[in-house]
Amino acid sequence: MGEYVKKKKDMVFQSVESLQQVVNIVNEAAAAANDKSRTIRESAIPEVLTGALGAGIGGIGSFAALYGLGTVGLSAAGITSGLAVAGSIVGGGMVAGVFVLAAPAVVLAAGGVGVAAHLKNKQLKQEKERLYKEALAKHEAIIRMMKEEVDADKERLDYLQSLNILLQQAIKDLKKDLGEVA
Repeated sequence: MGEYVKKKKDMVFQSVESLQQVVNIVNEAAAAANDKSRTIRESAIPEVLTGALGAGIGGIGSFAALYGLGTVGLSAAGITSGLAVAGSIVGGGMVAGVFVLAAPAVVLAAGGVGVAAHLKNKQLKQEKERLYKEALAKHEAIIRMMKEEVDADKERLDYLQSLNILLQQAIKDLKKDLGEVA
């Protein structure tokens, strides 16, 4: 492998949590290998597989775009009421609450951020390396299944093809993050 990508903005997978989507695909590929009758319909991630099949490998820029992510946020009411309660500790309102809640974080952050960031980055790199190897193995297994099951019904072949597409893209993006030249 080449030089590991260290800048978060240049990474496809910027956190261990973002790798969960690759884990889901690897797990689905394992399920495909264990159940020769499994199709998209029985899958834990049917929408993702159908989307991959529809998009094909050429039309997508990255695995994250192919997989599709959603983010859940906090409500404005919950945030403002929390800040108002925290601010009331020092006799203020929401604005004072920002400072009350931020003070401990500022004090502790100075020393802890560097150590925590190093440990998180090391863990992230190790997880990417592990998943890369696992995705390669599952991809080879899916290709083997596609050759062995050439006479399978269209649903099964579509399922294997969609797994093939997702694994190819995951491998490509993990390879990029790990600094391996394609």
